[in-house]
Parts: sequence; structure tokens; C-alpha cells
Amino acid sequence: MSNTSMNMGRATFYEDRNFQGRSYECSSDCPDMSSYMSRCQSCRVQSGCFMGYERPNYMGNQFFMRRGEYSDYQSMMGITDGIRSCRMIPMHRGNFRMRIYERENFGGQMHEMMDDCDSIQERYRMSDCQSCNVMDGHWLMYEQPHFRGRQMYMRPGEYRNFRDMGMGMGSMSGGMRFMSMRRIMDNMTM
Repeated sequence: MSNTSMNMGRATFYEDRNFQGRSYECSSDCPDMSSYMSRCQSCRVQSGCFMGYERPNYMGNQFFMRRGEYSDYQSMMGITDGIRSCRMIPMHRGNFRMRIYERENFGGQMHEMMDDCDSIQERYRMSDCQSCNVMDGHWLMYEQPHFRGRQMYMRPGEYRNFRDMGMGMGSMSGGMRFMSMRRIMDNMTM
């Protein structure tokens, strides 16, 4: 039996900024919002946590959303086209555990983590993280130290190569690298 509780999350997505225009209420994963609305520029998360993606099928830049109001994605998160797909993040009750690796395919230095890490360079003397194995819990990974920059949602599983994960990193031709990690918990603050 899993320690993950499927608490129902609920979010309402709106076509226009400031919660205007057509809306779509969501309480589960949605791989493509285009069948419900032409674009998504704002959102209210009534309960739970969601990950928003700028492209359909959970691709492109990702944005973590917890309970609250997001009146304008463009000014808040720097995206122009809005959210195109979303995932509901189940709340995990129990231990968190993840192994991070310096290189792709679980190569180089390895460290096992059970709590947040605001800088892998300071804590582990690692230059970056290019693969990981999430054993327990749900995590947010950040491209910069101190939980800044672009982020990626990691659920339990093996991630051998961040470059092929559909982030669309543009100028980061060497693939996505992560410098800090945070557990997704009920009481987390951003």
C-alpha cells in the first residue's frame, strides 16, 4: 500500500488574465486544455497542488501551483502562451527519498537525500545533477541554487537523462541540470 494519499485537488483555469473569460474546472491530470478553452492565462487553485505546463502533453516549462490565485501567468512566471496542460500532484504522507547523480545514466557522484537541499554544490560539492532516482515522495527540482529558476516535477521513478524530458530548454543545449531540490508537502512555502 502506498503512502501517497490521493486527496482531491481542485483548480479552475481561465482563458484570460484576472480570472476572466471561459473557465475549466479540473480535479485530475489534463494533457491538453485546448478542447476546453483556446488559451489559459490565469488560475485559482482551491485545494491541492498542481503542475502547469506551457505545452500539451506535459511538455515545456513547468510551473508549480499550490492553493492560491494566479491572476496573470505572463507577469508571474514569464510565459506568453499560458498553461496548455496540467497534472494534479498527490500529497505524499511518509518518508521522502531520492538519489541524485552528477551525470546522466546514474553516473558520477551519488548522494541520497531525504530532505530539501538549497544547493547541491554547497552540501555535496557536486557541480550539478543530471539524473536521479525518486524512491519516495514527490519533488520539485530547480535549475539554480536556493530554489530559483526553472523547475521540474519529479514523481517516483528513474530519470536517466533530463535532456530528453521535454523541457524545451532552448539555450541550455547541454540538457537540463538541477542545483536545488525541494519536497512537495502540504505545508511548504514558496
